[in-house]
Amino acid sequence: MMDYSVYKEKSIEGRYITMESIGSCLSKLSIAPIPIGDSVNGVVINAFKLGAGDKKILMWSQMHGNESTTTKALCDMFNFLGSKEPLAHTILKHCTLMIVPILNPDGATVYTRENINKIDLNRDAKNLSQPESRALRELFESFEPDFCFNLHDQRTLFSAGKTNKPATVSFLSPASNKERHITPTREVAMKLIVAMDSMLQNHIPGQVGRYDDGFNDNCVGDAFQKLGVPTVLFESGHYPRDYSREKTREYIFLSILEALKTIAENKIDLYKTGDYFSIPNNQKLFFDVLIINPTIVNPEIETGHAVGIRYKEVLDDHKISFKPEIAEIGPLEGFYGHQTIECVDNKDFGFTTSQKEILDLLLNFNK
Repeated sequence: MMDYSVYKEKSIEGRYITMESIGSCLSKLSIAPIPIGDSVNGVVINAFKLGAGDKKILMWSQMHGNESTTTKALCDMFNFLGSKEPLAHTILKHCTLMIVPILNPDGATVYTRENINKIDLNRDAKNLSQPESRALRELFESFEPDFCFNLHDQRTLFSAGKTNKPATVSFLSPASNKERHITPTREVAMKLIVAMDSMLQNHIPGQVGRYDDGFNDNCVGDAFQKLGVPTVLFESGHYPRDYSREKTREYIFLSILEALKTIAENKIDLYKTGDYFSIPNNQKLFFDVLIINPTIVNPEIETGHAVGIRYKEVLDDHKISFKPEIAEIGPLEGFYGHQTIECVDNKDFGFTTSQKEILDLLLNFNK
């Protein structure tokens, strides 16, 4: 089994990842960056071309500035591809990779989903109103990829189906029309996802989900799929007690390598489209903290109700802090918590800053 720690880029960790953060990783590459455009604030957006094979794969990360897990995984992948591993040689021999580590550098700096103009780049595929959107589309048209990897993060609320397991990694083969037909292009993407899921079940069994495939041609993945290029959406989710997403980063790294291996070795058709539909749909069944019997702490909360807490991610001095907010109060049957607190008295909340903040939320709640 591969020793991931050998390839993990030690210079970056946590959730706040910017162009400055990845400078050390990129400086080690023996290839020159390819400028593909500038952000609204004038930051150069670079792509990196690796390999010399006839199978062309375009991948981009941090289209949403606050979704950084896949950027970390790409830096790990750069390290792997620079190694003497036989798989690295196979990938570079048979594939040409075009990689954009951070598509939305302005959004990454201020840790927002949108770019600095408050436009969601993943809803700008038709209008191409933003320079970052145009840079990606022009790269797509000039590179003419055979595959696209659209790399994202998803919120902690997702479960893998109707289970008590988080969707640590989710995938989607986007629809290319409103009817969500299973086109040949979608089928190829589905088979790649089955390959990755088969591998991940050995690491995180039951923690892989399938993202909603409602069609929206303003979304980049849907648009590229519609243009006839097999496109896979990667969603980095929650692993227990891993809010920095360092474990999820490892599974994304392994997933990307598995997909590249499958492409390089011409093994896509070994996998069945039908198995894609066996991957459970994502469900929104998780709270970050689920509080049972909160009326013990605050009698204003109705007996029999639970409190669901979700964290808001806040940029504070170049680090992300997680601030609890009450998301829902009610019976909350069928919901789960990444942490569950069953109240007996105030001592159940311990002495961590987060637990004190949660206790304050409960004590100050007033109907």
